[in-house]
Amino acid sequence: MNAFQLSGNLIDILQQEIYPATVHIADGRIQQIVREKQPYEQYLLPGFIDAHVHIESSMLTPAEFARLAVVHGTVATVSDPHEIANVLGVEGVQYMIDNGRQAPFKFCFGVPSCVPATPFETAGATVSVADVEALLQSPDIRYLSEMMNFPGVLQQQPEVMAKIAAARRAGKPVDGHAPGLRGADAQRYIAAGISTDHECFTLEEAQDKLQYGMHILIREGSAAKNFDALIPLLHEHPEKIMFCSDDKHPDSLVEGHINLLVKRALALGIDLFKVLRAACVNPALHYQPGTGLLREGDPADLIIIDNTTDFNILATYINGTQVAAAGKTLIAPVPAGILNNFECRPHQPSDFRIPAAGKDGQPVNVHVIEALDGQLITNNIHAALPVTDGALYSDPARDILKLAVVNRYQPAPVALGFIRNFGFTTGAIASSVAHDSHNIIAVGVDDESLCAAVNAVIQEQGGISVADGASLQVLPLPVAGLISPLDGYAVAERYSALDQAAKGLGSNLAAPFMTLSFMALLVIPHLKLSDKGLFDGDAFRFIPVTAG
Repeated sequence: MNAFQLSGNLIDILQQEIYPATVHIADGRIQQIVREKQPYEQYLLPGFIDAHVHIESSMLTPAEFARLAVVHGTVATVSDPHEIANVLGVEGVQYMIDNGRQAPFKFCFGVPSCVPATPFETAGATVSVADVEALLQSPDIRYLSEMMNFPGVLQQQPEVMAKIAAARRAGKPVDGHAPGLRGADAQRYIAAGISTDHECFTLEEAQDKLQYGMHILIREGSAAKNFDALIPLLHEHPEKIMFCSDDKHPDSLVEGHINLLVKRALALGIDLFKVLRAACVNPALHYQPGTGLLREGDPADLIIIDNTTDFNILATYINGTQVAAAGKTLIAPVPAGILNNFECRPHQPSDFRIPAAGKDGQPVNVHVIEALDGQLITNNIHAALPVTDGALYSDPARDILKLAVVNRYQPAPVALGFIRNFGFTTGAIASSVAHDSHNIIAVGVDDESLCAAVNAVIQEQGGISVADGASLQVLPLPVAGLISPLDGYAVAERYSALDQAAKGLGSNLAAPFMTLSFMALLVIPHLKLSDKGLFDGDAFRFIPVTAG
């Protein structure tokens, strides 16, 4: 019988009490909690849960993600394998489950509800109603992942409603995704059986959804950052709020995870028990990931911190096994298999040309995607570009650059448009991480650099790249074009180097690659680019690059 004990000031979140105690643990469970008389210098509390994350965005396998996350006190994630499913379908979902099983960590996987996300892009796979129904029967699948097709819910499209009905029959929650939805439409969306939303970007929108019974996830990832806007909700609605990262690049994961949101919330003066309810309790109750809440009989999933001000993580335990101590992971690396879906040949610079009628110097009005740092939404603005040799080119002096999406699943013309706020004065970057279908997306100053960056990704069958003249840097992502099989800390170091190289081209964005990855995400307004063309997210239709 593997038995031991831990002592500290126990933070009982449910009873809103802190008291000195000794926790007796055996066979992975808490056998007894004994109250003590004298306080301790350290504190015991349940481990943190990320209430919504795409593991693939970390560019790590689930097992490697776990190795990094436990250092920050995370014991579980509510994980949507939507990204790899868009590339590989059910096979990709099973890859994530199988890899995650090899780490002492609690992955709560969902079945992707929208693969492909829309009919306006080319994905690598389809997850059908039958697939959803079959996966929901698996004990490894705990919920239906974010229902991004909110117009389909409002229109009661048969396929959409069948997937929601399958989850409800299985007794498993349905995650939402409805940015900007308000009023009667929000009420109808929630009434369909959808229980959460992580896409609120204003306090008013979140309050609107809360009144109809929805749980709100406060998201703070590498690109989308809604903490400051939404954290006031925790004062009045502690039972309805959770913390999540959604998409977190490897360098950000090395720095911290849900623990950083806890520290920020406490620094704002929010009650400790309300903060920890969002970080530890609410996801455990809603998703049932099998995590303990520091009660007798619970799995021994807990963390030790130094104090409730600095909140430094001293140790992490999962099922009674110590998985991190003193800032170091104790989880051994797990070998990862390679699988992919990549059918793309190298391109020529001429493939990135945007033809235009008119005489040289004649201005042509074009639609421009305006990227917003820290947000997934974009603006649709106009700009005049001069015709040069019968074509339109980037204008780096005005920060208007060419954006390209290359179909990676079959031969097709390159889709092209223009974007603002990347700030490059030279070179280009490219990535096969491009939500949701994960074609190759690139932004750059000139066609030669765009072509070089894209071809570097193609040569590696997936990855991220920076091209600047003779300089070319690549981080290969051979698992589905999304994930590296390497050690998480090594991937984080290599990613950081490319991130700095991208910023060296002139960008002031906090995370240029993460921002770029969302410029093909058609389900987020207002203007995006898919492999099939420029897409108006408000009218839900394609529009020409020229604005008339």
